[in-house]
Amino acid sequence: MRKVKDLTGPGITDRFGVGGTDLGVTALAPDGRLVSVFGDTFERAGVGGPGWRSPVVLFGDPTTVRSGIRWTGSAGARSHYAEQALDYEHDSVVRGRRVSTTIPTDVITIGDTMYLHVMVCEGIGNVHWTEVHRSTDNGETWHPTGATWPGDQHGGLFQVLTWELGEDGYVYAFSTGFQRDKGLVLQRVPADRVEDPGAWEGWGFRDGAWAWGNPPTIALTGAFGELCLRRVDGRWLLCCFDAGNYRIDVLNLDHPTSNLYEATRGTVLHGTSWDREDHGGGRIAQLYGGYIVPGSTLDDLHLVVSQWNTQRNWPYRAMQFAGSAPRPGCPPPGTGEPGEPRRGPGLLDLAREVARRFAG
Repeated sequence: MRKVKDLTGPGITDRFGVGGTDLGVTALAPDGRLVSVFGDTFERAGVGGPGWRSPVVLFGDPTTVRSGIRWTGSAGARSHYAEQALDYEHDSVVRGRRVSTTIPTDVITIGDTMYLHVMVCEGIGNVHWTEVHRSTDNGETWHPTGATWPGDQHGGLFQVLTWELGEDGYVYAFSTGFQRDKGLVLQRVPADRVEDPGAWEGWGFRDGAWAWGNPPTIALTGAFGELCLRRVDGRWLLCCFDAGNYRIDVLNLDHPTSNLYEATRGTVLHGTSWDREDHGGGRIAQLYGGYIVPGSTLDDLHLVVSQWNTQRNWPYRAMQFAGSAPRPGCPPPGTGEPGEPRRGPGLLDLAREVARRFAG
């Protein structure tokens, strides 16, 4: 993949009060705008300082995807200031638990309604619970649906989530833990019952066969982080941050229930060290994320990718990359660049940085 442009940072999103931010999971609103939801956001470049909020929403022009997303506005009552989309206070006590931040994992549009899945956290990797919020005004405002799950749901594998609507009326959701050391499980829920935790059912192996309604079984072992499942050109693409191998992979599937071990899979971006970066050649230091942009095709796949230099505290930004999706017959992905650490973007460093900057 090649870099298209930086999407956030000085000179790009200052007018929205966004200096440093990450993630940027994106969907089309019912009115056709791009809705991108970002994580921990600050007014200055980097992490820390004034204006801490999460999540925030920026709106984009869908006609600008090919050349690089152009932001047209932000969610919030104040004009051109991206306010926190959810009603809570950082470092407060909620339901008897200390909550430092709430992190978005994916957003989906079903009819005239948008749904946002988030993790309610106390620092990096420690998820108290997850929940779903609803917007009926194209992502301008968000309200809790009441759908919540404990952080240890399905053995802690229902924290980082991605979902997509199928033609059969079901929403399919892959998920993993927020520790970047777990595999993937699959669930589904009728599209009109997303807000009902009791309507979700697992894809699991029991009595010698895979079937719906079983407790979810790990469908792909590994050490995964951020995920993004989308239908593109009649295929199901699953983009995942493979933290164990320090890269971003894309799986090209017939269906979410396909055998993930046998599915076409290609590495589209490699992790590397800061002195060996080559954004034109798809080598990025401390990369994570990897969210498919609406309007992508198999031949022109666009991703929102994050980067955080935890030593210098900048860059801390979202970027747009473009390339092609893997096709059947692609060779299996390698293990990253020789000599590079086979891990994610310094998860322990991230945890220490968050503890230091967000404490108290």
